[in-house]
Amino acid sequence: MRIAFVSGNRETLPDAVIPLGLLYVAASTPEHHEKRVWDLCFEPAPHAALAAHLQAWPPDVVALGMRNIQNNDYSGTADNLNYYKTLIATIRSCTAAPIVLGGGGFSVMPAALTRHLQPDFGISGEGETAFGHLLEALQRGDGDFSQVHNLHRFIDGAVISTPPAPAFQMLDALPVPDRRLVDPRHYAQYGIDSLQTKRGCALKCDYCTYPLIEGRTMRTRDPAAVVDEMQLSLQRVPNLRHLFVVDSVFNLPPSHAKAVCRELIARNWQLPWSAYANPIAFDEELAELMVAAGCAGVEIGADSGVDAVLDRMKKGFRSEAITRMHAICERAGLKDCYTFILGTPGETIGDVRETLDFCVELNPFAAILMVWLDDEETLDPLLASDRRALRGEIKELVQQRANDFPRWIIPPLGVNFDPALLAMLRKMGKSGPLWQHIQMAGSDRRTRRLLRTTRVSGA
Repeated sequence: MRIAFVSGNRETLPDAVIPLGLLYVAASTPEHHEKRVWDLCFEPAPHAALAAHLQAWPPDVVALGMRNIQNNDYSGTADNLNYYKTLIATIRSCTAAPIVLGGGGFSVMPAALTRHLQPDFGISGEGETAFGHLLEALQRGDGDFSQVHNLHRFIDGAVISTPPAPAFQMLDALPVPDRRLVDPRHYAQYGIDSLQTKRGCALKCDYCTYPLIEGRTMRTRDPAAVVDEMQLSLQRVPNLRHLFVVDSVFNLPPSHAKAVCRELIARNWQLPWSAYANPIAFDEELAELMVAAGCAGVEIGADSGVDAVLDRMKKGFRSEAITRMHAICERAGLKDCYTFILGTPGETIGDVRETLDFCVELNPFAAILMVWLDDEETLDPLLASDRRALRGEIKELVQQRANDFPRWIIPPLGVNFDPALLAMLRKMGKSGPLWQHIQMAGSDRRTRRLLRTTRVSGA
């Protein structure tokens, strides 16, 4: 069969991201199938580009990857869902091949999105094995899809779903994604690659979608295999400038994170890399190992500076742990960036003020402020309407405080999150998550002028 793997994601702020999940599924699809990967991220007219691809190489199956429901800056959702709806319409106008929708965004609420977008099939969670089983069922043509786990179909006005898989993927058994299939514009324009060292998250953060996508069972990869993949990526992408570890939390379990760092140190790894981290089980030894292994910085989902809010979100740590982690990072010389999500369910405007005060006092290398937007609002106008007033009040407060801390990034207001600023930093040769260069931007005359401009325009 001829399989077209289509990455629909078009987010480029702050960075374009390679479609790692889609590449994993493509790599796991048996070799007797013909495979093409089409990435719409950089296409000025994505629907026309997709139609041209379909006409030039008619597939038997179209696998459409949906990375996000929301925009990266939490500014909205409706446009993203409408975009995927029109992508599906474009595919249907060009081919009768069945459409299989999957990816992290779809996995957050697969039944609702199957009903709303109505692909022929949807696969939630890990898709490597399920997609292969679906192809086998399609080739048989007997209509029996009972062996395809996590499969969703819209039939006669109802969503029909099969049970979850009995076991999660063992990551060391999966083929390594082939970076030669990546659109070269990812590397030419951004120079960033993505990599997993584990899947699954045992934490119980109330809002987090990672367990829906990867499960709570944490499965680690052999550290040597991780570094082998990093070295292979570097060989195949000569202009690679940064690696981002996309694990939900790199430092859990800490023994595995330390083993990966020691393997990097043993091989004298030089290319900068970044990762997500958590205050739980983050210690001095790990921070020092990460720096020695070439880590350029960590992003921490602090979420709030108010203990009652952290407790309600079931974060598993309190504000004291955030303060402790910053002190560890500062002593080790590891850049740290804390993300705070303002206006989560039950949070008051007073809590938001307290979190802003906490961040200013913490004085981290950088901080990112997001305003809470629930995925459920994408398909529930009443819920969105109920929360709109508080969201507006929070944005107004954050706007008033925008100059209280010189190194925070406020995407909903455009503060330090302006395309022109990011493009200028790229031209200056900066790579990796651009919060890592925010101090440098503030000290450079040209970017300092632009920073002032973006603060004013963002406000």
